[in-house]
Amino acid sequence: MSDLNAPRIMIVAGEASGDMHGAKLIAAMREQSPNLAVCGIGGPALAAQKVEILYDSAQLAVVGIVEVLSHLRFIREAMRALEYRLKEQRPNLLILIDYPDFNLILAKKAKQLGIPVFYYISPQVWAWRSGRVKTIRKLVDRMAVILPFEKEFYQKFGMAVDFVGHPLLDSVQIAQTREIFLRCLGIAPDSTVIGILPGSRRREIAAMLPVFLAAAKLMRGQLVKPVFVLPLAPTLSEGDLLASGLAEAGVEVRVIRENRYELMATCNAVMAASGTVSLELAILDVPMVIAYRISPLTYFLGRRLIKVQYASLVNLVAGREVVLELLQHEAMPEKIARATVRLVTDQAARNRQLAGLAEVRKRLGGEGASTKTARLAWEMIKETSK
Repeated sequence: MSDLNAPRIMIVAGEASGDMHGAKLIAAMREQSPNLAVCGIGGPALAAQKVEILYDSAQLAVVGIVEVLSHLRFIREAMRALEYRLKEQRPNLLILIDYPDFNLILAKKAKQLGIPVFYYISPQVWAWRSGRVKTIRKLVDRMAVILPFEKEFYQKFGMAVDFVGHPLLDSVQIAQTREIFLRCLGIAPDSTVIGILPGSRRREIAAMLPVFLAAAKLMRGQLVKPVFVLPLAPTLSEGDLLASGLAEAGVEVRVIRENRYELMATCNAVMAASGTVSLELAILDVPMVIAYRISPLTYFLGRRLIKVQYASLVNLVAGREVVLELLQHEAMPEKIARATVRLVTDQAARNRQLAGLAEVRKRLGGEGASTKTARLAWEMIKETSK
């Protein structure tokens, strides 16, 4: 039976990573008030925290114009349902996680109703569409950011903002040593393990997997006992890999779905697509080469809209090139292979990158992001309850 006097929260996490981080936040908030009533949009992680899921986030997380158009009816239904709940069962706080195109519309509805808005995990307005900062400043009462440079960015616009550290520092953990884990996989501990991380979306796999496989083929004769491993993202199937040429690559790749972080940690070096994975590898202290390809038109437009110097989060956090980025026409198998082999065979180059990764880990703010964010959320609830 629910406690009618318990605070009520609405939370919106439109993507899988937001669902995970949102669930950790709600768990931390419930340490202070176990009867906290929470509803909103999320996935299995938030549902496991006994959040009333009004709409499944998987149906909101769409990419591309055609997909968005086909989901417009659902998106509108979800917005109407949340707006109705805001009016009829007024929450003490609205918590928004990333997903700005949907969340900023909902924030406007909440603002009109006088409901405080707390944004956790900033939209990447510092990279592009920075004009949205004015909208965020009008609609958001407090912002909790997870990258160190974001605090200064929002402060310039006069916003109440706190840097809470990156939640990956709490979730990227391993339970087994490299030697034990490799033995479980039947891989000799003295093997040179090279990771292939081509992304978590089908379009990324189609663009990057053939390039990484070609690079792997070039590397085989340059490394001692090479073994290539691919941690399969939960959003993909082995069929997706086969459709992008895995079987015809001419190089053996061990595809493994479980124990993703243990597998990544065993790697001597990794070829990775640009994305959050670069921070995961930095936390695990694994050297990497970042490569990425997108359509020529998207790249042409992006170069004119994106205002940051680097593509990888590791380099953005460091403020300098810690890891090599090979983008578009530079993302060639020969260049990727040469750079990856160097991280294994050139100890000086390896040590330079490892020192840079240690610097990045230090800048990420330490563990406890969810606990720090929960504290800020409770402060907002108490302020509005006076």
